[in-house]
Amino acid sequence: MKISFHGAAQTVTGSKHVITLWDNEKILLDCGMFQGMGKETHALNREYGFEPKSINHLILSHAHIDHSGLIPKLVKDGYNGKIYCTPATYDLCKIMLADSAFIQEADVRFVNKRKKKLGKELVEPLYTKEDVEKCLERFVTVNFNEPYEINNHIKLLFTGNGHILGSATVNLTIKEVDETTQVAFTGDIGRYKTALLKDPVPFPQADVLICESTYGDRLHSSGEDADQEILNAVIETCKMRKGKVIIPAFSLGRTQEIVYALNKLNLHGLLPEVKVYVDSPLAVNATNIMRKYAHSLNHKVQSFIESRPDPFGFDLLTYVTDKRESQELNVKDSPMVIISAAGMAEAGRVKHHIMHNISNENNTILIVGYAEPLSLAGKLRSGEKNVKIFGMEFDVKAQVKVIDSLSAHGDYQEMLQYLSCQDSKKVRNTFIVHGDPEAQQAFKKRMKEKGFNNISIPSKDTEYTV
Repeated sequence: MKISFHGAAQTVTGSKHVITLWDNEKILLDCGMFQGMGKETHALNREYGFEPKSINHLILSHAHIDHSGLIPKLVKDGYNGKIYCTPATYDLCKIMLADSAFIQEADVRFVNKRKKKLGKELVEPLYTKEDVEKCLERFVTVNFNEPYEINNHIKLLFTGNGHILGSATVNLTIKEVDETTQVAFTGDIGRYKTALLKDPVPFPQADVLICESTYGDRLHSSGEDADQEILNAVIETCKMRKGKVIIPAFSLGRTQEIVYALNKLNLHGLLPEVKVYVDSPLAVNATNIMRKYAHSLNHKVQSFIESRPDPFGFDLLTYVTDKRESQELNVKDSPMVIISAAGMAEAGRVKHHIMHNISNENNTILIVGYAEPLSLAGKLRSGEKNVKIFGMEFDVKAQVKVIDSLSAHGDYQEMLQYLSCQDSKKVRNTFIVHGDPEAQQAFKKRMKEKGFNNISIPSKDTEYTV
């Protein structure tokens, strides 16, 4: 058996890992889009590092675009197998991939207008809405904790890892001639005692482990502090300075967690009378799916629903889908909270909101999770005082605050807690993926201290025999 790594290799995006069996049968784990990689992003998303037609099976850990975003292109370019995921992941992919196609088509129209004027060759989107519809026909849903036989020598089991709705660790039992190998791919490891999701659950013993490492070099503050930090930002900005709080947030997971926090604060009479806007059509759709799966959220949400049936709705909250309504938010002078996509602020409506509010010292930009260093959110997070937005330079006069405790990724203690279900001596190969090099090296050291051996940190397009 061989495993090659074609994304999320010494970086945090573009998850794509290929398992090649003795008979050349190939299993692709995730097919994610690179995001926030600066000028390289476009070129990275045009190539896979493998031939799409050569892949026999695709297994998806969860719906985030850096794990699912190139699936429509893969099918468009010749993949004709099935795509296995959990039911919630499928529901989320329907909206997220359609949104991704919409953004690409819009971006290409804008770029091609300029190219046409300059007499340059026009470009095409990675894929279209029609490509998304075609790829969705290939999805097969598999419930958590129910073994699924892909064929007579590959068995699949999804176990919950607490990252986002529907996210899973992929567990494969692979028979090759007279040898059976257990492969586990953690996807993105979630956190314990979060506001919405159930805790990660133990997974079967692995012979080969592919593990994420996003926060392999740091600890988060307690998630219980996040509500207070959000409240402080709203009071200081909206009540005291009469400004706006702009929150770049991923449409799925982070947005709902912030809305739920504000809902709780409102229920207890702590939130000032300030309008809250969720400005993202995708977030609206994602929230509806979260409502659909509310029964699968943790016991704290179930208890909250007894007092307030909709955990993602309250009087001060407005969901915005219309483009004109979104634009009007930037001409209103009244204090408000705007939660808008995308989390790295590289695209979407939040980029416009930041542009209009970044130079006003009364405002606050609240960063609530990881952002690639080269992304706009990453630059703000690192303290840059001058940034480019849509090709124009802006002085950063607004307050920039960071809340790491809302991250959907576990810190190194939580990841080690998750891996404690494994007998480290029985894991013969470990591959650390989905992290920056510094975080990966730090996490490798910590895994060694827990008894894991033969640990590799693959670079892009490298292959290993296991």
